[in-house]
Amino acid sequence: MNYTQQHCKRMLIIILEKVGKTLIYKTSKTKSYPGIWLFCGLLAGTVVTGCATTGPAASAIDTTEAIQPNTHIVGSLSEDITTDEFAINPEDYQNEYTNVWDRLRDGMQMDDPDNHPRLQAELDWYVSHADYMARVIDRAEPFMHYILNELEARNLPAELALLPIVESAFQPFAYSHGRAAGIWQFIPSTGKLYGLKQNWWYDGRRDVYASTQSALRYLDNLNREFNDWSHALAAYNAGSGNVRKAIKRNRAQNKEIDFWNLDLPKETQAYVPKLMALKRIVSDPERYGISLRCLPDIPQFERVDTGSQLDIALAAELAGLNIEELYRLNPGFNRWATDPDGPHYLLVPVDNAEPFRQQLAELEPQDRMQWQRHQIRQGETLSQIADRYAVSMDNLKTINKLRTNHSIRAGQYLMIPVASRKLSDYRLSAEQRKLSLQNTQRSGTKITHTVQAGDTFWSLSRRYNVGTQEIAQWNGMASRDTLVAGQNLVIWSKARTATPTTTPRARVDITGETIRTISYKVRHGDSLYRIAQKFNVAVNDLKRWNTIGNKILRPGTVLKLHVDITDQITEG
Repeated sequence: MNYTQQHCKRMLIIILEKVGKTLIYKTSKTKSYPGIWLFCGLLAGTVVTGCATTGPAASAIDTTEAIQPNTHIVGSLSEDITTDEFAINPEDYQNEYTNVWDRLRDGMQMDDPDNHPRLQAELDWYVSHADYMARVIDRAEPFMHYILNELEARNLPAELALLPIVESAFQPFAYSHGRAAGIWQFIPSTGKLYGLKQNWWYDGRRDVYASTQSALRYLDNLNREFNDWSHALAAYNAGSGNVRKAIKRNRAQNKEIDFWNLDLPKETQAYVPKLMALKRIVSDPERYGISLRCLPDIPQFERVDTGSQLDIALAAELAGLNIEELYRLNPGFNRWATDPDGPHYLLVPVDNAEPFRQQLAELEPQDRMQWQRHQIRQGETLSQIADRYAVSMDNLKTINKLRTNHSIRAGQYLMIPVASRKLSDYRLSAEQRKLSLQNTQRSGTKITHTVQAGDTFWSLSRRYNVGTQEIAQWNGMASRDTLVAGQNLVIWSKARTATPTTTPRARVDITGETIRTISYKVRHGDSLYRIAQKFNVAVNDLKRWNTIGNKILRPGTVLKLHVDITDQITEG
């Protein structure tokens, strides 16, 4: 298809969308209606667009960028219509521009006020933080072409491609205090509502490919509900229920009901102005003294179907990438392998896609994952085995056809999927990112707290004199996340001293020594092996310190342990 046909088709689809989705479907699928192409010919002379000049290269990515992602609340949704129903292929919408910024400018549809203090305040901030814009552009580069394709396929305003800057600074691993994740910052419930799978292996909210489609469906539905993009954006941030209530209050008081006059949460009042400020900067960067590095309007990745579960390290090797590069394009995968139940695809750079497909086709099915045969020891539980091999209990049960968590016995064998490399090599897996965060040096006294039944973020904040959100952030969590007994949390107490409990609920480093003698009360389900694993000591040492030989442990028994506080496991 040549340039004129491509552009004509885009304009025709936009016009015909107002007439009926069925006709869009036909034009997109057949590409061969003589009458339609005749109409395109009449329009062709008005649609020629030139190329843009480019700016200097931006600074390198700063992965420590501080952001304040937004929280989404589920509101009422109008009719949920996806473009998939009409078989519109986003890849038909490309190659007209050499620069995504020109394409974005031409696709803008939203109005913004000529002058408003809130908009000006956000504009001033972006203008005074040009380095921030440069970092964001670097992070956005792999995904902008794809997002614009999806927007054009749905005839949505191109400005929405800038929304991930407001939401997450284009950081796929962003996780907010409100439990929102990914570049579009979906909370769990809204993500599930829009088809984003979330489990131990995979979180679709962080999958840029899947979450972009879900976010645009959500935004489209909100705009259908309010028939106003400013209201729709406010609802995306604060929930449509809050926006409806604000509109109802203003109507009752005979006040204007436009976004700028609504009484909304403080965060939401700044939310729409942030997007409008970004729109103005992209529309005329020279006016604001900002240089937008040229981002070519060409595909940056291809989606490669993998067919079944695949080790991430092996996939990276087959694709000619390092593991970190593959994770950055596929941040939805939490662990060292893809989800055994799908999605079965990976995004890889365009130049690597075909070699990856060829290598994958030559790979024997049994070589996609590594397996280990584990003989169950006396006293071992399924949860201990799952923790040891970094797999989920549900996955272990499914693979080994176990009905319950207790249907195992000593001497029995389990087949367990294991990583092909040491876990620390998968630096951007969920667990390794958490460990890196927990090991970050901060001010105060470092405490490793082992969660027990009844612990909450609030009770721990009172105990250690720190904020609930601080504890959550130090451990890569949100303060509304559920704490699990046995989970380890890192807490940086601001107190001059910290007092450990009589049980190992808190292990505190307040002197220059590294060996501590602690008492531990045996709980139901404990074994010598489990206790030794928890404190990184040898089973034989446990026996020697407590002269217990091979006696069966009973709940309530108090054991003495000598532990090295610098060598404790901090993963939950």
